[in-house]
Amino acid sequence: MRRAVPFAAALVILSGAAFALDDGGYDWPLPDWMPRPPVPDDNPMSTARVELGRHLFYDSRLSGDGTVACASCHDPARAFTDGRKRAVGIHGTVGNLNAPSLANVAYLPINAWANPHMTSLEFQALVPLFGEAPDEMGATGQEDRIFSLLADDPYYAEAFPQAFPDRQAPDLFAVTRALGAFQRSLMSFHSPYDRFKYGGDLEALSDSAKRGEQLFFDHRFECYHCHQGVLFTDNFQREGSPWVETGFHNTGLYSDYPANAPGRIEITGAPGDAGLFRTPSLRNVAVTAPYMHDGSIPDLRGVLAHYANGGREGHANQDGMIVGFEATEAEIADIMAFLESLTDETFLTNPDHADPWPENHPARINRADP
Repeated sequence: MRRAVPFAAALVILSGAAFALDDGGYDWPLPDWMPRPPVPDDNPMSTARVELGRHLFYDSRLSGDGTVACASCHDPARAFTDGRKRAVGIHGTVGNLNAPSLANVAYLPINAWANPHMTSLEFQALVPLFGEAPDEMGATGQEDRIFSLLADDPYYAEAFPQAFPDRQAPDLFAVTRALGAFQRSLMSFHSPYDRFKYGGDLEALSDSAKRGEQLFFDHRFECYHCHQGVLFTDNFQREGSPWVETGFHNTGLYSDYPANAPGRIEITGAPGDAGLFRTPSLRNVAVTAPYMHDGSIPDLRGVLAHYANGGREGHANQDGMIVGFEATEAEIADIMAFLESLTDETFLTNPDHADPWPENHPARINRADP
């Protein structure tokens, strides 16, 4: 794990892991084999900002009717998904898309299923707060009331100036940046697979999961072409990298994509973008059902069946890697065992990610949870 030490260049060795000080003094919860993610110049990481962001993440007073918080669609026990097919906003409004996991979201260059312009967590926060197609948190027109409620809260009266010394009262700049800082802190790199692959623990995986790893990276199945690298997605950026990798694919769910979730074409208007959605990470995938951008596949076995069939309905833009495959029941079980080995129980139960508000606090008393 990376921890703060007295000198920026200093390295120490604790329990076999290297520890280094982040330039801004933030203690990144990362193993020594994982680089830090990029951080915007106008939102440097700090413990104060992360903690403020955690409180805001669980605060339903950010919504128009006081019932929906970010946590209403992002439950840490489900790797910050919600277990529903599609997210649910204020007044029970059902959205168009499945709530994506926030694990390691700091490394993703695109923070949306299909919008290639959503390149920062701070910008993305505006969508659930103020988006009206569909309503999520419904804060449009409620800004003065919401910021007044936050300013009157004794915790926020101290936390906002602490996190943003040049801004003494809650405002949209500080709220979106605190939320961004908290989400960047959500690191998940302690699964059994990590202990096996990077920690040298040969007993961390079952024999079935080890066989499943070999199948996952086999050309027969082609899983790794889209689910590649340390995050098991072809979307990745890191601190100091001169490039970012972005991957969108049409997975053959529909022959004619629904109007409410048409894919990247909704933003670009380009016919070749119909049905293209960002590749999700497979880390913690076993706890993030249901699957696909619309939650239309209920379990991992169904996902594997979908790809074995070469897609469901097909589409002119269907990815060329989705051609179908044949597999025995034992091979499917092994692949599933491998996917389950990507579950990081430490991440799912991390108290630093949990709801910080007392049970009867106004921040959570009316909150609708997954």
